[in-house]
Amino acid sequence: MSDSANAGELIALALKRSGVSHLFTLNGGHIWPILTGAAEHGIRIIDVRHEQSAAFAAEGWAKVTRECGVAAVTAGPGVTNSVSALAQAQAGDSPIFLIGGRAPEARWGMGSLQEMDHVAVVQSLTKKAVTLGSAEQAYPLAADSIRTSLSRRTGPVFMDVPLDVFFGSDDIPEATEHLIADHGPLPDPDAIAQAARLIREAERPAVMAGGGVWWAHAEEDLKRLVEVAHLPLNVNGMARGVLPPGHPLFFPRARGPALGEADLILVIGVPLDFRLNWGQSPVFADGARLVFLDVDDLRKHKVPDVAIYGDLKASLAALAAAAETPERTEWLAHLREAEAAARARDTAMTGSDSSPVHPARLIAEVNRYGDPDAIYVGDGGDFVSFAGRLIERPKPGLWIDPGPFGCLGSGPAYAMAAKLAHPDRQVILLSGDGAFGFSAMEFDTMVRHRIPVVCVVGNNGIWALEKHPMESMLGMSVAADLAPRTRYDKVVEALGGYGEMVERPDEIRPALDRAFASRLPACINVICDPKAEYPRSSVLM
Repeated sequence: MSDSANAGELIALALKRSGVSHLFTLNGGHIWPILTGAAEHGIRIIDVRHEQSAAFAAEGWAKVTRECGVAAVTAGPGVTNSVSALAQAQAGDSPIFLIGGRAPEARWGMGSLQEMDHVAVVQSLTKKAVTLGSAEQAYPLAADSIRTSLSRRTGPVFMDVPLDVFFGSDDIPEATEHLIADHGPLPDPDAIAQAARLIREAERPAVMAGGGVWWAHAEEDLKRLVEVAHLPLNVNGMARGVLPPGHPLFFPRARGPALGEADLILVIGVPLDFRLNWGQSPVFADGARLVFLDVDDLRKHKVPDVAIYGDLKASLAALAAAAETPERTEWLAHLREAEAAARARDTAMTGSDSSPVHPARLIAEVNRYGDPDAIYVGDGGDFVSFAGRLIERPKPGLWIDPGPFGCLGSGPAYAMAAKLAHPDRQVILLSGDGAFGFSAMEFDTMVRHRIPVVCVVGNNGIWALEKHPMESMLGMSVAADLAPRTRYDKVVEALGGYGEMVERPDEIRPALDRAFASRLPACINVICDPKAEYPRSSVLM
């Protein structure tokens, strides 16, 4: 190796030394130096068909590994095409590092190809957004960007590099630093004691936990807290799987009474956003005491009785050590009764033999098919709402979806990242037919790079998340229909994958067998009932 390198190679070296193994990209002249540098240093390059998929794949990598996912995109439209992924990563606290090309500094303002001020566009969507000013700063700034993405509230970081700076050179630094993320301050012992006292005094406590637990590597600490204090648990986002299905303290179907009747709610690593009705009644009980545990106070719209902000893993461990409480038999029995009743109400949907297929029956079949360590990826509206309701995973990290930002088209990129990170596992992409249209060409990416993801399309020929509410609220629907029975399976076949159309419930499992046996990227295109409406309770506006 030479004693010096251009800025692109220095950035690639910083990535490599920070543990980055994959770079998601779409080729563009403004980023050639980082592509060649990545190739030279053994970082696997996955080139996609649209820049949004490069950035979404970086986020998917982050979601399944809890490492910083990295993407590189060309200047101008390459960066603007990635903005939705930055916004989604910010909303979901996903640590990604997006590197953009940039017009040459020497001709800045003269109208170079794809010249624009990217930083001004993305700074509200990132933890940090900077322009690299010199080759001397390439290595330290890239390393610091990785560290920043993984510190405190994890999230996206952006750096663009002018073309002439990319080709500047500097000495190669020695590998003397180690990546150490900052997880925030340790908890205040007095606040821990106060929270533990509230837990012991509560008659009807409940826990609502979210993705912050996953990013803090705190799932075992939360599990211990819940078990020693006998606290009923509900989760959303990346916290799914903290408790396995059937655990006596897990109440995914009794969230209404658990939160709506509680006298104490612990809000752990989750924002009070639309999914929780902003912490208001009827989702949260009026008058319930509140304990917040999180890395910071982002989107905590109510005044808590106790707030513990900082290192979430350390906070949960400390609280678990202080909060041992006897089981509240009557409260838990009440919730178990509500849980059982809610599950019983779903049997008509999940057991339906109708053709076209009821989406709940399709989800139930796919759920039964997957291995215990299979990774499910959701990409859609109502179809993924059914999946989120019915699919329960034994561990966290086995379900990923767009999260509260809800950007359709992220699924193929998430799925390919999940399969690259865990090539020995099944990866099943659950896609609505509307969502499928956003990123269908990424099946070409999967074919070229031999990434055998199996996609199950719930094809009901409508934008169900819009059509059903419009009809119930307005008495009509506008711009809410797609072509019926579109052969999305043939699209995947044409790109070199495996495709099959399914019209009856008894055809689903054999089709999945054939799809996995093909060892190709695959599409099982299931014709679903457009009249089947998801029984929604959350406000989606």
